[in-house]
Amino acid sequence: MASAMDPRRRVAGEIAQVVGAQLQGQLADQVRRRVAAWNDPRAKLDRRYRRSSRVLTFWLIVLAILSALGVLALVGAVPVAAGVAAAIGIAGTGVLAARTGVRMRQLNAERERLVLTTPPPRPPLPARASAAREPMERLRDAEDALGELLGQLDSAALTSVPADSVAQARATGREASSALRAVSMQLQAVERARDTAPPLERGPLVEGVRRLRAQLDEGVDGYCGLVAAAGRVLAESSAAHPREILGDATDHLAGLASALRDLSG
Repeated sequence: MASAMDPRRRVAGEIAQVVGAQLQGQLADQVRRRVAAWNDPRAKLDRRYRRSSRVLTFWLIVLAILSALGVLALVGAVPVAAGVAAAIGIAGTGVLAARTGVRMRQLNAERERLVLTTPPPRPPLPARASAAREPMERLRDAEDALGELLGQLDSAALTSVPADSVAQARATGREASSALRAVSMQLQAVERARDTAPPLERGPLVEGVRRLRAQLDEGVDGYCGLVAAAGRVLAESSAAHPREILGDATDHLAGLASALRDLSG
């Protein structure tokens, strides 16, 4: 009986290890997402604004209490000394409240500036077990690199790079990123269908996952090609034809993005 149970125990142990590894990976992803959300500049400004709002509310309450005390002193309900203390407190608290209000206006202006200049937050990466994970990690790294490169190419010091070429490359990069993430979501949906389908019906779904992964790889390679072109232009900022170097890669990526949008519907 013990020998018959050993294979079952081994299988159960392997399943437990696989499930445990997946859960650990998902937990690590959740922790990373929460840490990234906490450290986001907009989230930090929101926290500082809320803290300042609470402080301002406190000062306003203190001002209301001191004002009431001052009124009572004027009508003779409390000693004059209490009224004098209330007046001094009102002056000091008014200054603190005014400074807090100014600070809140500064924080709000900084939040509005971040909304206009900071790109929208990117969706979380797929699960580690997903075939879409590795291409999306590459895309995220490539997005960061392209943003940095185009920011430098757009500077006034690099006058040999036309501004319209940089703007077109930036817009094409955003389009390609959106199209690639749509394909990634498709791939993940097909993976879920594959994992829940009966064994005899998984063949077409496995092939679908393979095909979508190939599309993702091709699209990310094209995006990385635009990053490489931007890097070449920056390295040779005095090149005679920066528009052609960047334009060819932009056109190629635009074609890939269009094809991916057509395929993903």
